[in-house]
Amino acid sequence: MSAERVTRRNLLMLAAAGMAAVAGAQIAPIEDLTRFPRAVVEIETRDRVHRFDVRIADTPARQAQGLMFVRDLPADEGMLFVHEKPRPVSMWMKNTYIELDMLFAGADGRIVHIAERARPHSLDTIGTDVPVAAVLEIRGGEVERRGIRVGDRLEWRRVE
Repeated sequence: MSAERVTRRNLLMLAAAGMAAVAGAQIAPIEDLTRFPRAVVEIETRDRVHRFDVRIADTPARQAQGLMFVRDLPADEGMLFVHEKPRPVSMWMKNTYIELDMLFAGADGRIVHIAERARPHSLDTIGTDVPVAAVLEIRGGEVERRGIRVGDRLEWRRVE
């Protein structure tokens, strides 16, 4: 085999190995949601308190997974993304099969931004430039149905 063919073959093998490594890095195992920690979230609006039983996305892997591949979300359930230090957050709906309402809360628990009815499978970024301590994802349409607004207070406590 000529030196040119060996070099070309080696380059092709190297490129294939690099693509496989990148693809492997992008595929993370999906964790069963029942293994996520749980919390109760309460949102205080003008006229009442709304309660949600949620799973906590408390690690980078769990935050990357979120509600991907979930096909049904009851009206009183959701996912809470908690950030140790408040920071601007952006998310997307890749591999998410259901509409979601996303509520972004500051360090004081006040909702600073709401994204309603995020479109399933969208790669559009959804977020805020304002630092937030948590993001609550609930079934799409619940914000409107319950009258939740920016400025309402969101509190959570872990459940064992």
